[in-house]
Amino acid sequence: MDKIITEEIAKLTDWEVVDSKLNRSFKFASFIDAFAFMTKVAIIAEKMDHHPELFNVYNSVVIDLTTHDTGGISMLDIDLAKKINAL
Repeated sequence: MDKIITEEIAKLTDWEVVDSKLNRSFKFASFIDAFAFMTKVAIIAEKMDHHPELFNVYNSVVIDLTTHDTGGISMLDIDLAKKINAL
């Protein structure tokens, strides 16, 4: 991972690198709230043409971000993580 990516990751609130991917877990009051959040993430991701790995069980959502074309975390992942945090 290059220095700029490492510095940008350090600035992200609540994200960590797990298995070479940006990772964050979220908890919601209900399944509906979790699913609504995933829908918002999906709309943002589609506009960016950069799609996260989304995992959902009841009221929890886990997101992994990586750029398969580059074989690791890129600025696209950083930008998407920032937009997700803004939700």
